[in-house]
Amino acid sequence: MKTSARELLGQLLDTDSYVSWDRPPLTVAATPRYREALHKAAVAAGTDESVLTGEGLLRGRRVAVIACEFGFLAGSIGVAAAERIVTAVERATELGLPLVASPTSGGTRMQEGTVAFVQMVKIAGAVAAHKAAGHPYLVYLRNPTMGGVFASWGSLGHMTFAEPGALIGFLGPRVYQALYGQPFPEGVQTAENLYRRGVIDGVVTVSIFRRVAHRALSVFGGIPDSTAGEQVPLRDQKRAAAAVSAWESVVISRRPDRPGIRDLLRHVTQRVPLSGTGQGESDRTVVHALVRFRGQPCVVFGHDRAGQQGGYSMGPAALREARRSMALAEELRLPLVLVIDTAGAALSKEAEERGLAPEIARCIADLVTLATPTVSVLLGQGTGGGALALLPADRVLAATHGWLAPLPPEGASAIVYRDTDHAPELAQSQRIRAADLLADGVVDRIVPEFPDAADEPVDFARRMGAAIAEELTHLRHHPNTELQTLRRQRYRRLGLPNG
Repeated sequence: MKTSARELLGQLLDTDSYVSWDRPPLTVAATPRYREALHKAAVAAGTDESVLTGEGLLRGRRVAVIACEFGFLAGSIGVAAAERIVTAVERATELGLPLVASPTSGGTRMQEGTVAFVQMVKIAGAVAAHKAAGHPYLVYLRNPTMGGVFASWGSLGHMTFAEPGALIGFLGPRVYQALYGQPFPEGVQTAENLYRRGVIDGVVTVSIFRRVAHRALSVFGGIPDSTAGEQVPLRDQKRAAAAVSAWESVVISRRPDRPGIRDLLRHVTQRVPLSGTGQGESDRTVVHALVRFRGQPCVVFGHDRAGQQGGYSMGPAALREARRSMALAEELRLPLVLVIDTAGAALSKEAEERGLAPEIARCIADLVTLATPTVSVLLGQGTGGGALALLPADRVLAATHGWLAPLPPEGASAIVYRDTDHAPELAQSQRIRAADLLADGVVDRIVPEFPDAADEPVDFARRMGAAIAEELTHLRHHPNTELQTLRRQRYRRLGLPNG
């Protein structure tokens, strides 16, 4: 059973809050047969076109909405429907409203030919302008969403969720069978499969999407609260970090029960998990989400200790997910928090062929030039390019036993001494521990462990969350252009005398 546009709006918006923006549809050239089809569609669907637009309240927050009506010629988009959509998007942009779009469509309206087909360009252009202005664009795909609709405004959301069991794809199954004489492979064009493959962020009912959208909009447009905790004095940070050797920190950081990014996220609010690159890739070794750290809204992305167990290492897809988080933060004018906790990137034929090294380079370049505040957190292990890709932020925090090195100490020992016996010596001489990174200007602040985060996981997670919130509060007082200049200067001087 398909959800109609009015049913969708009734479930998504607060009761009696919807106000239509629609005017009578644009008159288009049509044959008598097509005019009759339009008339019958209007009677059957109870709408004057295949899309309804307007505004309403979503848990008290004013939003603009666009909802397709599949009952009107299979939700197909012609010139009149496209004009209605673009007008609504432009109005939402002018008013500065978040926009929630819910397509369900067979695609382009065949009766209007190529001119209908190219309407997707102007719709996508209007959505791009809305996003470029810093306004949220949320998408909820309904059953079915196919063809040009999915390949344009249905795939441009800052976050994209879908109805359970929804048929979603580019090429319609009937068209595929007609062209190739065989059925399309079963189970490919489903919301659940696209979620697993990293194309969309989740599969939820309308009622749950309403809650998810509310949380997301609270992060996107919320006013930061000033609730960060007190900072540990710098002398105490140095003393705590210097109390153990570099090798001891390496060993401690590898404890299986050491708290990771998921432990940090248990102490945030308004969390909205995101998934994949949006381009058909997903990596289990990373996590990204929209959250508030003690009232401070941000995008968070980082390595997941749990996801790196069982022989899994971060691959190129993880870095492309990182770049999605960077772009999301920049578009929505949100700070970005990056969590480093990795034993190293994947060493495999597949990783090489799928562009691991170039993705590391792009992450570094994107971060150095990103036009939004950034905080990097060295939470545990920080091995190789996979760690370096998330490092160059405005502020870099480190846990007492966090460390950063081009290779694991055992790997460095194998290169220098052709054995692993000298790993502790190399760890010390390479200055990889938090105390040395602080002294060398790589790290700005150490968040202490008393004495080991694994022995106080809740207290440590709260302490780190408070430190992140404090840094975000501080960075918000600086213009992005100033932060970009200071960031470039910082990494330009790193390692130089008096740098």
